[in-house]
Amino acid sequence: MGSETVNEPNLGAVRQFSIFVENKVGRLHELVESLGQADVHIMALCLVDTTDSTIIRIVVDYPERAEEVLNAHRFAHDAVPVVAIELQSEAQLKDVTGILLKAEINIHYVYPFLFRPNGRYGLVVRTEAQELSASVLQQHGITVLGRNDIAR
Repeated sequence: MGSETVNEPNLGAVRQFSIFVENKVGRLHELVESLGQADVHIMALCLVDTTDSTIIRIVVDYPERAEEVLNAHRFAHDAVPVVAIELQSEAQLKDVTGILLKAEINIHYVYPFLFRPNGRYGLVVRTEAQELSASVLQQHGITVLGRNDIAR
């Protein structure tokens, strides 16, 4: 193929970490500080809390480095693939939900990126079928982001 590259993102490359912590003051700060010291940037963030615990969901620019940090600091966690998409405007959200509805794909949760290169809108979408979701969205003109698209 020579020096030409295909401008198609690696659809399976974006990973989300779910970090399980006690619901107490300072735990989010400990996580943010630990990642920051390793030069890992949180690109998307969502917290879900219960009485005793909190699930912190993050997408970072360097997941391998983040996993090392999480292990070293003994943060209980797991990693799952997610679909990361870029929106041209907030109005495009209805297109995304409509496309997934027509494909009969259930959306488990959605949350926004805190920061995206070039200042574009971005969403993290977790569905029951990640690869199918990415493919269907891309077929309908939605920009699906790969890991390289969110790295700083």
